Amino acid sequence: MRFAVIDLGTNTFHLLIAESGGDTFEILYKTNIPVKLGEGRINENIIVPAAFERGIEALKNFRKTIDSYQVDKIRATATSAVRSAENGNDFVSKAKEHANIEIEIITGDEEAASIYQGVKLSGAIKNLALIMDIGGGSVEFILCDTEKLIWKASYNIGAARLMQQFFKSDPISDNEKNAIVNHIQNQLSNLFEICAKYQPKTLIGSAGAFETFAELIIQKNNLPVSIALCKTYEFNYEDYIATTLKLINATHLERASMPGMIPLRVDMSVIAALITNYIMGRLQINKLILSTYDLKMGVLAGLL
Repeated sequence: MRFAVIDLGTNTFHLLIAESGGDTFEILYKTNIPVKLGEGRINENIIVPAAFERGIEALKNFRKTIDSYQVDKIRATATSAVRSAENGNDFVSKAKEHANIEIEIITGDEEAASIYQGVKLSGAIKNLALIMDIGGGSVEFILCDTEKLIWKASYNIGAARLMQQFFKSDPISDNEKNAIVNHIQNQLSNLFEICAKYQPKTLIGSAGAFETFAELIIQKNNLPVSIALCKTYEFNYEDYIATTLKLINATHLERASMPGMIPLRVDMSVIAALITNYIMGRLQINKLILSTYDLKMGVLAGLL
């Protein structure tokens, strides 16, 4: 049986096509399009016309690919940008009308649960760990161990939201950095409470920005690693800190020219680095693992 999973993220739309056979599955096709659905007015809860149009065009392209693979079942999930937008339901209607794709708007809680299932499938969870998924609209945290999900939450502090609200200078100013840290600190009090109780010592970064951090380190050190072929990647802590500090202090042009950087993340990576470094410092965590399996793999696991 063939399945298609579409993840409509705030920054990127992903398409994954897989075939199942008994207890196993094979990924036949995988792509993503940097739609930037949250561009412009995400904090006003609006999908602007240009982003709306890009999103529908991306889904029309996905539909052509899905048809060519003769897929049996499709599941399309929309997260923060569509969830919070006043015209989110309109986007869902237009997707059905123009691309014949039915979109399910999932809650932050459902999003976190699927991220957990995806990360679990990667084998990244070896002990008590905190999973973090930094999206454009929201950030999900999942406290878990090898047996179970202990606690989960979703917060509207995604990279696109914080970028539009705070990031105005080039390079980012100390005042802007402090404003971002103060903002996330105020939002995350219940995360700090649960982590004080359980004291996780490992942070697992779910795909996205963490793949960019890994690519930057791999390219800088000429490591014989391909993130595209990895399920997990363990960071060297010193390398990670040096790379993210360089990112945060660099200009837009300096970041854009870094080997391993992709255009979508030239500015978003600054926000992602600030959030991750704050979390690791606050929770005294110095072990960081990338899981390249994320929400879409969790959705696929649910279908299988």
